[in-house]
Amino acid sequence: MDAQCQCGAVTFKTPSLKPLALYICHCAECRRQTSSAFGASAIFPRFPLPNADLLSCYARPLANGDTLYCYFCKRCGTRLIHSTPNKSVVSVKGGCIDGLDWKAAIHIWTKSAMVPIPEGSGIEEDNNLDMVETSPDDNPAALTPSPGHNLCDEGAGPMMVLSTSAGSVSSSRTTSSSSTGSDLAAYYRRTQDLLD
Repeated sequence: MDAQCQCGAVTFKTPSLKPLALYICHCAECRRQTSSAFGASAIFPRFPLPNADLLSCYARPLANGDTLYCYFCKRCGTRLIHSTPNKSVVSVKGGCIDGLDWKAAIHIWTKSAMVPIPEGSGIEEDNNLDMVETSPDDNPAALTPSPGHNLCDEGAGPMMVLSTSAGSVSSSRTTSSSSTGSDLAAYYRRTQDLLD
């Protein structure tokens, strides 16, 4: 599938013609990062992105010790992908994908929803997580890091780098002692189950 940022500077193709999963997330974190009522994510196997020079990265620690990497266009600011080291999937922001069919999307964190959930929609909730104190990031994901352009600041954890050339894939994992961020364990489990 074709994807691009708002200004068209960053374009890429997804690694498959349809995502492994679709999520419409109603958590507070997704509302903040989209400045809207929910976030939308299409889950794909990890893949390298072209035009690394046009991407910026916002990195932050998660409560589970991972670091969340949020990639966006330097020119227009469109958020494109969320990634976490050592995960085999990537979360592509739904609005940047052309022709995505959202009929099979699962609504998650609906207890935090600001808008009504459409009747007949798929809904998943994890009752083991506190919906007020912890909300998931719009991401169960990982990009393929490869030698090349550093996108994130040195102090943010491992460098997630993208290049236009195919090659060997390696990744590193940071161990953060910070307790800020969100617990993504249940979110990861749902997506990892798709790959097993």
